[in-house]
Amino acid sequence: MSSTLTTLLRVAAAGSMLLIAPSLFAAENWTVDSRSLPPPAAASDALHEALSSIPAPNVAASSQHPTSAETWRAFIDMADAAQRVPISMLEQTYGVSIEEDEIAGVRVYRVTPATVAAEHEEHLFFHVHGGAYVLGGGENAVSEAVQVAAAAGIPALTVDYRMPPESPFPAAVDDTIAVYREVLRTYSAAGIAIGGTSTGGGLSLAAVHRMKQLSLPVPGAIFAGTPWSDLSKTSDSLYTNEGIDRVLVTYDGLLKGAAEIYAAGNDMSDPLISPVYGDFDGFPPTVLITGTRDLFLSDTARVHRKLRDAGVIADLHVFEGMSHAEYLFVQGSVESQATFAEISRFFSAHLD
Repeated sequence: MSSTLTTLLRVAAAGSMLLIAPSLFAAENWTVDSRSLPPPAAASDALHEALSSIPAPNVAASSQHPTSAETWRAFIDMADAAQRVPISMLEQTYGVSIEEDEIAGVRVYRVTPATVAAEHEEHLFFHVHGGAYVLGGGENAVSEAVQVAAAAGIPALTVDYRMPPESPFPAAVDDTIAVYREVLRTYSAAGIAIGGTSTGGGLSLAAVHRMKQLSLPVPGAIFAGTPWSDLSKTSDSLYTNEGIDRVLVTYDGLLKGAAEIYAAGNDMSDPLISPVYGDFDGFPPTVLITGTRDLFLSDTARVHRKLRDAGVIADLHVFEGMSHAEYLFVQGSVESQATFAEISRFFSAHLD
């Protein structure tokens, strides 16, 4: 055998494992046979029961999205109306007060917990809502801020940024930065934690990239809950968790359509659109949340790796069996309680 083949082909004595240099063969997609997926035994009882009580997600049915501005507007209005929780109910349930306001021409919601923790009296959770850049506006924007404010005892401010189809990129980034500039008149940057879930996490990361471009002081901490950090179909878990994530189900539906209508022809690798492609030097400490069934597991892991490679403090929490953002939906579960406890501890540790 030639020395070249000797180098490339090795037979391991223990286990007779054949190691072949990957460059010998052209890359091929894997075709994986249908598998039976049991409910995750190690998940909490609440999450286990939730998954046991529903059928597997229907990928084909989820692979649809509106195709025109008119159909997008009708879909958004219907979806937002179906998900709306009255502000009065949020106030009563979580013991907070919520006030609608306007800052720099952008609608915002101020959330004040009944008891503000002593360490957070001069701090602010600067909340950016999720919803694939098309959903979750108006009163729906504030629900996550309420949960964080109540759990951590920290005042919060939700940015109700403009969205497609009327206002594609860069409107959401511009609105977030406009509000942040004004907030800096009242709060020190080191006392502000920016964050949110899904699009909220991705947009928070994009906003910090923009802050760096504008030489604005960056916040003291980031909460990136399963952030949508790459709007293209690149991340590994978009493939491996397709049909397993019961919340997002597949990229080739709402996500693909929302990414296209938001980017509006701009390069999706622009860090202000897909922040994972940016330079993370100088980013503040960041806490990241995801789950093993999350379609955005890889988006979250890639951001964590970029942060760590840049020398940034970054805590990554991965929950067994959890689909996208289920800590918001399976409330009272161990996973939900642990998520908000981790966020609270992180803010206490890193806000000045």
